[in-house]
Parts: sequence; C-alpha cells; structure tokens
Amino acid sequence: MKYRRIAMKKNTLALVTMLLFGWILIAQPTGGGRPQNFQKITVSGTVIDQETNQPLEYATITLKNKRRPDFLQGGITDAEGNFDIEVFPGRYTIVTEYISFESDTREGVVLKENTSLGVIALGISVAALDEVELVGERTEVEIRLDKRVYNVGRDITVRGGSVSDVMDNIPSVSVDVEGNISLRGNDNVRILINGKPSGLVGLSGPDALRQLPAESIEKVEVITSPSARYEAAGTAGILNIILKREELAGFNGSFIANAGTPTTFGGSASLNWRTDKLNIFTTTSYNDAQSLGGGVFNSEYFNGDNPSTFTNEDRDYNRQRERFFINLGAEYFFDKNTSLTLSGFLRQSDNSSNNTTIIEDLDANGNVNNTIGRYQDETEDDNSQQFTANFTKKFNDQGHELVIEFQTEESREDESDFARNTNVDNQRSVTDEKQNRSLLQMDYVLPINKDTQFEAGFRGDYSVQDTDYQVFDIVNENDVINTNLTNYLRFTQNISAAYTQFGKKIDRFSYLMGMRMEHTQIIIDQQTSNQYNEKKYTNWFPTLNLSYEFNEKENITLGYSRRIRRPRAWSLNPFQSLTSLTFFRQGNPDLDPSYANTFDLGYLKRWDTFTFNGSVYYAKSTQVITRITEETGTVVRVSEDPVIDVPALRSTSINLAENIRTGTEFTLTYSPKRQVRISGNFNIFNANTIGTYQGTVLDAEIISWFARVNASFPLPGGLTSQLRAFYRGPRATAQTESQGIFSMSGALNKNLFKKKATLSFRASDIFNTSRGKSRTETENFVNYTEFQWRQPTYVFTFTYRINERKMDRKRRSNYSGGEQGGDFEF
Repeated sequence: MKYRRIAMKKNTLALVTMLLFGWILIAQPTGGGRPQNFQKITVSGTVIDQETNQPLEYATITLKNKRRPDFLQGGITDAEGNFDIEVFPGRYTIVTEYISFESDTREGVVLKENTSLGVIALGISVAALDEVELVGERTEVEIRLDKRVYNVGRDITVRGGSVSDVMDNIPSVSVDVEGNISLRGNDNVRILINGKPSGLVGLSGPDALRQLPAESIEKVEVITSPSARYEAAGTAGILNIILKREELAGFNGSFIANAGTPTTFGGSASLNWRTDKLNIFTTTSYNDAQSLGGGVFNSEYFNGDNPSTFTNEDRDYNRQRERFFINLGAEYFFDKNTSLTLSGFLRQSDNSSNNTTIIEDLDANGNVNNTIGRYQDETEDDNSQQFTANFTKKFNDQGHELVIEFQTEESREDESDFARNTNVDNQRSVTDEKQNRSLLQMDYVLPINKDTQFEAGFRGDYSVQDTDYQVFDIVNENDVINTNLTNYLRFTQNISAAYTQFGKKIDRFSYLMGMRMEHTQIIIDQQTSNQYNEKKYTNWFPTLNLSYEFNEKENITLGYSRRIRRPRAWSLNPFQSLTSLTFFRQGNPDLDPSYANTFDLGYLKRWDTFTFNGSVYYAKSTQVITRITEETGTVVRVSEDPVIDVPALRSTSINLAENIRTGTEFTLTYSPKRQVRISGNFNIFNANTIGTYQGTVLDAEIISWFARVNASFPLPGGLTSQLRAFYRGPRATAQTESQGIFSMSGALNKNLFKKKATLSFRASDIFNTSRGKSRTETENFVNYTEFQWRQPTYVFTFTYRINERKMDRKRRSNYSGGEQGGDFEF
C-alpha cells in the first residue's frame, strides 16, 4: 500500500494550476455567460500553514457564483503565500485549497469593492497525516506485501554521518560497537544496494558503508519475509539500501559540508540535470575522520591442579580514515516507456591505524610477573569500482515490463601491518585481497489484470576472490617469512538462480507465492598447502506472502520463506590469521551452509495520531554456522627474557545442529502535529542453540531484547530537535555472554536563507556508554572482553540546495533496475 506524497515538483504544480485556470477562462461562453458592463475589483490575502505560520506557495483560491455556476474565477499564491485576484462584483463562495491540507470555505461573501481576506490559515488534513511524506523532513514507513520501506528524511541525528548511522536508526535494525549490522538480533542479514550485491558493502563486511554519506540514501527496505524475486541469502532477511536520484526537470542539486570532533571534516555534492530525453546525475563525497577506541581482553587459564595463570591485555586504537566516493550516471529515454541507464562509481579509502597493546602476565595472586608491549601500525587502501547497464521496457502503464541489467565490479583491499614487540621478535604482515564480480539479471512482469500479476526472472552472480596473506618475523632487522601463517587463497563462488511468482488480490485478500531455484558452486583453492575443495549444491526456496486488509488503516500479513547462509571466504581458509600474540583466527574448509525456515505474522493499525506496527516471528535453522573460541593445545612465547609461555587461543567456525529463534517486535508512533513525532521500537526474542562439538555440549538459550526511542519536536527560534535512545539487552552464544549496551544521541536543526540551506548539529553517544562487554567460558579458560569501536562524536553540517524546495521535491519512487520493478502491492 503506497502512501501519497505532498512533495510535488514546483514547476509542474505551477504549470498545471495555471493551465487549469487558463482553460477555465477560455472555456467561458462569449455571450450571456459573463457579466457585462461591470468593472473588476481586486480580492487579496495571504495563505499560511496554520501550524508553522509558513507561507503556502501555489495554494489555489476559487470563487464560485451560485447564479452562474459555470463561471469560475480564481488564482494561486506566490512564494510568500500572497494572492491578488481580479474578479467581477457579486456574491461568492470562496474556497482556498492546498494539497493534503484542509480547505477553507467561505459562503456568501459579498464583494462590491477591493477587498482583503486577510490571513487564511490552513491546517494539515488529519486523514493524510500518516500517509504523506514531507520529503527531506519525515521518515515514513510503507507497508507492502513482502517488505517494509523506510523513507529516510526527518532523521537529523544522522546528518553529516554515514549509511551505517542511518542503519542504526531503522526499526528492527541494530549496529553493534564493531559496526556489524543485525536484523532482529540476527547478524546473518544480506545487505544490498539498489537490489543487488555491490562493492559499496566491501570485502570485509559492512565497514565500507561508513564511506557513504547519509544524505545519499533515499530509503531502506527491511525485508524479513522476502519473496522469490529476492536472492535467498540471509537467514535474518534482507536490507536493501536505495540510493537517491533526482527527478526534477532542469538543473538542481545540493552541497553539504561538515566538521566535528574527534577531528573530522568532509563534504559532498549531489547534482542532477534532466531534459525530456536525458537525465544525468552524480554524487561526489570526501571525508577525513579520526576514530578513537580500544578495550581490554583479560584471560584466566586453568592449569589442572596447579594455580591459574592470568594475562591482561589493554588495547588502544587511533584510526584515521580518508575516503573519496563518486558516482556518475546517465539515463536516456528513447520514449516514455523505454530507457537505457549507464552508471558507475569509484570508491577509494586510505586508512591508517596506530594500535597499542600492553600485555601483563600475572600469577595466581594477581601480581604482575612481566609486562609486554605490542605496537601495531596499520595502513589499508580500500578501492572499488563498479559499472552498471540497465535496459527497461514498459509495454504499458499497468506494470507490464522487462528489465535487463548487467553489472561488473572490482574491489581491492591492500593492508600492511607492522607490529613492534618489546620482548619477542617484531612482525610485519601484508594482506592483498581482490574480488571480481559479474552479475546478469533479467526480470519480466506481466499483469494479467489489475488484481493479478505474474513474474519470472533469472540472475547469475559470479565472483572470484583472491587473498594473499604474508607474515614476516623481523630478526636482526631482516624479514624472515613465517611459513606457518603466510598463504594464498582463491575463493570462487558462482550462483545461478531462476524464479517465478504469482500474485492476486481478491477483494480485501491478497497473496503472493513463488519459487526460487539457486545452483551454487564453491571452490576453495588453498594454493599454499595445495588444498583444493569444490562443492556444488542446488536448492529450492519457496515463498508465500498473505495479506488481509480490514480497511484502509488496518491490515494483517503472514509471510513464509526458506533462506540460506553461505560461508564467507575467511571462514573457510584453513590457515591462521594473527590477531594478537596470544589469539588468532582460523577458517574451517569443511564448513557447510546453514538453512532456515522463517515465518512472520504482522499487524498494522492507524489512528488519527497513532500508528501501531507489530509482528511475531519464528525461524528454525539447521547446520547453524557458529563461532567458537578454543585452545589449540600449543603455547605462545610472549617473552624471551624472562621466558613466558601462554596457551594460544583460536577463533573458528563450526556447524551446530540447529537454532530456534522466536520473537516479537512492535513500533508505536505518535504524531499529534507535523513537527512533533515520538516513535518507539521494541524487539524481544528467544534464541535456542542445540549442538555438540568434539564431545562438548554447546547448547545455549538466551532471551534478549533491544529498544529504541526517537523524539522530534520544535524549539524556539525556528529550531527543530531530535533525541534518540537505544538499549540492547544482554545475549549469549554457545560460549559467550554479552552485557547490555545503552547509548543516546541528539541533534539540532535550523533552516536558513528561506529554506534553501540547513545548519545541523549532532552528538553521538552523548554519555560515552556504547561499549561491548562479554565473557567467554570453556573448560580450560575464561576470557573477559570490553571493547569500544569509537568515542563520542560531535559534528556540524551545513547543507545548501540549488533549485530545490525541501517541501516541493519529489524523489524517484522507483530506481532503474534492481529488484523493485514489479512490486506486487495493494
């Protein structure tokens, strides 16, 4: 169900209004229909928004005479809300209207001379309040048969931030202290850009999303019960990030500059030029930011009948990230139903990090036996480039269309790490990761009638990732290659998929059912150890989405889908990857994919000022991919003088039997006025993991929850403000228990230069409480970890718009290509 927008193209609205009144005047009869021998008089006044006292441009004023109903007179307001209309004397009904506002009607007004109607204040229509989107001002939710769509707008706490900041403010979504994104508490979520995998997400996870400015996002689709049109990856569901593209005619755009502390500065420019046949668009951004963080990693080792030994690690991180992003695209319209879009982007990131680790070796009484220092200097170049070609053919205006899209991408991450140790040899490591991906997608949508739709499509997603990892021990200032760690891995993943789905609406009931087939080929080519492992599997993924609409403001939905979680390259590499002197990560080449059957029951209800959106969900996963920490049976020498050896710990992934996750969530929104909005989101779930590894039972059950509250309200002086509080409850895996995390952010916003510019200030993690704390316990050791990804940040952002009125802008409701085409919605 789509929401109406009041954001309209300024020139289009003016043109339509003027043409309407021009037609009215031309259509008047030449004889007997117009009063003769009367001199016109002037009617004037001003139309404003009742709530904000702001002028309403292009409001329409219509004067009707009961004796001559076919003779209409009127006009429109200017940029200041003023009108000045010449009319013939007489008795009139005067109607003042503005889209999505209550009209003002004045009966029997007698006009004999020039008359001022004074100030006419219009109030927004309560019925439209929940449905309209003030673009650039409001974050609205659209409920569709297979997803929820959040239009990113009014959220000023993310201005000057990144896409990661936006994601952390979407209901159902949370971002932990390390930047990992979860959906309903499940971190196996698939992140797409414009409906497809993209180099914008990065090779090492969602960290690359920190490079995209928040202002580049149009909307985020939260898809917890994906239909067959979407790829089956992601047992938690899909987060589809839709980037902005202007649709205004002529030249328009915006410029953004920001600066803050810890030291950060940057800016972006989004420009668009459109004619009848051609639309050219580009976004360029640059950012240079410092991020401070750190943590403690304390371990107790059980030594049988002997006293325990202890190591305490204190780590400090100082990261500097310089990022550049540019995308450029052109859309050519052969006619109103056929278009070709060519677009591409370049992303570059130059990162450096200085990490200090102090390791203390303690005896059973807590006395420090020795202190070891490890100082790491890291540099990383992270680059991606992508080209996309999209051909769209619309056969009619009822949704019958064919979309063909080709995408090629190359991403590369080069990382160099130099570690200085006080009591053992220094080390240097170099990691070179490169990925090439090609994607071909075709989607065909055939509406059989206005209530019935058929869809079919194909997708080929083919990628090769090379990882060259080299480690050197520096002995007497010479590099000596460490053959235990140095390795070269080539990981190939080819996925060919086909799908079909059928949807129908029967009165108030709607259904969408589909089937997707995916054939996967995975090749693990560990060239250093000559280990070659190839796996092929074909899977079928049925989907079903049902909806019943009680009325326009109340509906219920039920969704089912089968999902898959495929192992990533680093989780399959059998070689070790060094994290610290005493801790490393190692992949498991025998790791199999995990499968999940998910169910989602949703309910939506709107009142005049309240909106309730809730759901109950259930998911059962098998062959669950789980990370564990274990002793390797070996020791690591952390000091030569004196000689100190400590057990080595390894983090790896295994398949456990199953995981059953049940939960419920709801979002309650209160909007008594357009400038006042309070929204709360609450999610609670139970996760029960069952399984045994090497004779050790790793069963675990935890009830966890998170809550988010947003409040937006006006302040004196034309300021708007927003506060956001977030709390994530405690949770557990098979070995690890994590404590709850609380954070609060806030922002202020001020419009300048007749709303052509905006100045914003935001503060993130105001109370410096966003710290992850966890405890891992096994039969052989206990480890306590406390980690903070970044300290509180304070940022000023200035935005200036060219040929754009914030309340008169209309964004594209559909992007070219991807998976939005053919949405089955009612």
